[in-house]
Amino acid sequence: MTSFQPHAGEDNAMNTSCFSPDSMDKLKDIMHEIHVEAGAGIYWEGDLADKLYYIGCGKVKCTKTNEHGKEFVMYLFREGDFMGQLDPYADSRQSFTARAMEPCTIGVVQKSDLEMLLWQHGDLAVEFMKWMGLMHRMTQTKFRDLMLYGKPGALCSTIIRLANTFGKATAEGILITEKWTHTDLADTIGAARESVNRMLGEWKREGVIDQRDGYLLITNLNYLQQICHCELCPKEICRL
Repeated sequence: MTSFQPHAGEDNAMNTSCFSPDSMDKLKDIMHEIHVEAGAGIYWEGDLADKLYYIGCGKVKCTKTNEHGKEFVMYLFREGDFMGQLDPYADSRQSFTARAMEPCTIGVVQKSDLEMLLWQHGDLAVEFMKWMGLMHRMTQTKFRDLMLYGKPGALCSTIIRLANTFGKATAEGILITEKWTHTDLADTIGAARESVNRMLGEWKREGVIDQRDGYLLITNLNYLQQICHCELCPKEICRL
């Protein structure tokens, strides 16, 4: 297979915390490269889960659809991330739909090739188990936020995740360097846009958040952490 070389970019804790440079080289050797246009699907909920995907450049949104057709944004993957679902049993199906948010270069790993590599290299197998555990914990914490602390808790958690993913420390607070609309936030927590408008308006009046040229500014992080009962998870887990 063609050796896949990702686009040069920022370091990403999702991978560097799990895979050694040597293991990453082994994984890249069995990847083949595909290019995906913005808005195109990479895989769909219900597809056979027989591949792993590595984002060389670009951003990908993973969503889950309920019985009424409502989409929930579950993950936001970016350069340097692995994504996909590889279960130990046969004929596993994808639980989410993945769409490119912008033009992407993606390395695709076939399940059969990965299994052979894991058999040959025990250290890589251990690292892969760590990655799977990290992904499962990310999913668990997001469902915890949605189920235990209501919409305010889920929205607070999402804003904290935004801060860990795109935040920049300033004299006024933590500035989120990517624009997220109220609709984007609503899709992440499964709420109506009007509910998000109301909560953000209340927190702005209380001096918890603000806006700078359309970008969200967190001025009281502790307040948000108290509402969602923040467990101070590592940033590689508390991220979008």
